[in-house]
Amino acid sequence: MPATADTTTAADFERPAPELVARLAALPAANIGDAMERLGVADSSIQAIWPGAKLAGPAFTVWVAAGDNRGIHESLAAAKPGDVVVVSGGGDTSRALLGELIGERALSAGLAGFALDGAARDAEVLGEIGLPVFARATTPAGPYKNGPYRIAVPIAFGGVPVLPGDIVVGDSDGVVVVPREQAGQIADAAEAVFADEAERRARIIAERNAATS
Repeated sequence: MPATADTTTAADFERPAPELVARLAALPAANIGDAMERLGVADSSIQAIWPGAKLAGPAFTVWVAAGDNRGIHESLAAAKPGDVVVVSGGGDTSRALLGELIGERALSAGLAGFALDGAARDAEVLGEIGLPVFARATTPAGPYKNGPYRIAVPIAFGGVPVLPGDIVVGDSDGVVVVPREQAGQIADAAEAVFADEAERRARIIAERNAATS
């Protein structure tokens, strides 16, 4: 797709049901990763840039040149409320792909946040406004705005393939990507993992309390 393509048309892909996104959003990323047999877990270098950030939503994919955010600017007009903008930036950390200004625009557009295979900046302000951003690093260096870019195409993100409409979940452990077509089965499996771990933890606590009483 050339940089001059109709971004509105490109953004017209199938998204998962909001109820399914909500089920996965309620679960730890670790449980979802376990339910996918540890596949679909992004590189551990990609983390929340402010404490407590949580991310969940359909992936709006963007492929950019290293250190260049022209495609991210275009995505703000094309992505739909609730989308997570997932950016394949080649893992480059020399220049921030976004900061507080893009963050404010994303909030105005109702986006759920960003997951960057690259760097960000203005972490403190992004935390203050409550916009979840996950990235490999932070740097004060600003981006180029020349292109090229592609939107709503299959991308590689932190070693994981991402298709438009896949479900992205991020928490304090990192980011997982759930294939849209398998999301219902994975949600079932992840909920079972969560329930099993909760039961085992309760049993351990009960045994410890009994031993010390």
